[in-house]
Amino acid sequence: MSRTIRVAALQTSFAKGDMAANIAQISELVQTAAAQGAEIVLPPELFSDHYFCKTQEEHHFASAYEWPSHPAVLAMQDLAAELGVVIPVSIFEKDGPEYFNSVVIVDADGAALGVYRKSHIPDGPGYQEKFYFRPGNTGFRVWDTLKGRIGVGICWDQWFPEAARAMALMGADVLLYPTAIGAEPQDTSLDTAARWRRAMQGHAVSNVIPVIAANRVGDEDGQLFYGTSFISDHTGEVVAELDRTTNGVIVSAFDLDQVDQDRAAWGFFRDRRTDLYDVLL
Repeated sequence: MSRTIRVAALQTSFAKGDMAANIAQISELVQTAAAQGAEIVLPPELFSDHYFCKTQEEHHFASAYEWPSHPAVLAMQDLAAELGVVIPVSIFEKDGPEYFNSVVIVDADGAALGVYRKSHIPDGPGYQEKFYFRPGNTGFRVWDTLKGRIGVGICWDQWFPEAARAMALMGADVLLYPTAIGAEPQDTSLDTAARWRRAMQGHAVSNVIPVIAANRVGDEDGQLFYGTSFISDHTGEVVAELDRTTNGVIVSAFDLDQVDQDRAAWGFFRDRRTDLYDVLL
C-alpha cells in the first residue's frame, strides 16, 4: 500500500486585538479541512491577532506567552485530538526575557511535540520583526508526526533555499510555511505575490518535495495582505490555490512513495558536491 498524505492550507483575515475570535475562526477552518480529509492542516503565521510587526510598539510584548500555555496552542491541542489532525501552530512566544516568532507542532493525538523558532527575522518597512523577535535558536527541525514527517519554516524562512534543503536532508516528506505577507509600504507599486510563490516552487523542484504555504488576507490598518495561499507538488506545479481575498481551505493529497521514487530518480541528492560548498559557510 502506498504512503499517502493529505495536507491543507488555511487562508483568512483576522480581527484586531481579539485572540479568542481569531482562534475560533481558525478552529472552524481546521474543522472544514478535516471534513475534506486533511491530515495536516496549516494556518497562517501569527494568527492570534493582526500582524502587529508593521510598527514598533512596546505594548505588543504583553501578548506573548510561553509556548506550552499559549491559548492558541491549548485550543489546537484539543481540536487536533478531536479531529485526528496535525496542526503547526504559529505564535508569539515568550521564553523568560526573550521573545520569538515560533511554531508549536501539535500532533494528531493532541500532543505538543515541541517548538521551532523562526531562523530568519526580517526588518524593513511594514515588517519590523527584529524589534520583537530574537533570531531562532532551535535550528531547522523536522517532526515525526502520526501523519508524516514534516518540515516547517516560518514566512521569511521560505525565501532561503538553505532552509528548505536542510529540512529535506533531514527527511521531511513535505515542507510547510505559515506566512504573513502583503503590501510593501515603501513602494505601493511593488507586488511580491508572484515571486513569493516562485521562490517556494523552486524549493519544491530542487528538493523534489511538496510545499504548502498559508497566508492571510485583508486590510489591517492600511497594510493589505495578498493571500494567494497555495499547495505545490514535488515538481513545482501549483495543484491548489486561493485568490487574494477569499477566506477558505485548500486540500491536496500526495503519494509519498512516488515522491521518494521521483526524488531518487532525479539524482539531486546523489550528485551533491559537499566538498565544494565551503563558500556557503
